[in-house]
Amino acid sequence: MRKLVYYVAITLDGRIAGPGGEYDFFPTGDERQSEAYASRINTLYPETLPTAVRAAVGLADAPNRHFDTVLMGGGTYRPALDAGITSPYAHLRQYVVSATLAPADVDPAVTVVPGDPVDLVRTLKAEEGPGRDIWLCGGGRLAGALLPEIDELLVKSYPVIVGAGVPAFDGAFAPTVFEVAERTAFPNGVTLTRLTRRPADGPPSRP
Repeated sequence: MRKLVYYVAITLDGRIAGPGGEYDFFPTGDERQSEAYASRINTLYPETLPTAVRAAVGLADAPNRHFDTVLMGGGTYRPALDAGITSPYAHLRQYVVSATLAPADVDPAVTVVPGDPVDLVRTLKAEEGPGRDIWLCGGGRLAGALLPEIDELLVKSYPVIVGAGVPAFDGAFAPTVFEVAERTAFPNGVTLTRLTRRPADGPPSRP
């Protein structure tokens, strides 16, 4: 069955964006470190780059390695839409969960889902035939609503504290345990951690 994977950049205090949706504060090191980091991440997850960026960095024809579908909230999609980019991930199936956007507001390649995102994810997971996983792109409220369906986390943790902004998860109190499957540290201070959901019957851990 296909998995729902939340792949996201997070500050040390658990924010994925600033209060106004800012994300240009994430540090990537000096020029050499930044280029090396970007090259490695882009090679690992080329499909998570917007289509226009893929072309700019020479990955326009790179195959999708992990995902064939992207799911995002209206707040995540809105900046691209406001910039005139109506289909930011044209190389993926695109779903936007929003009660305010109408199909006429978006690109024909983007499906607006006004209802329950849990039902949507369960339908996507149950699709027959070969397929790659579903990338949960953001934002925090959508991630909070979909927490019961998230199978893996891919967390890029940056060495910065912002103090306020959009939390990685914004939902009800629901402690959910994930286990570290692998972790990579980069010279610029960023760590990439893949975590898998602990089975419901897994052993409890002590704090």
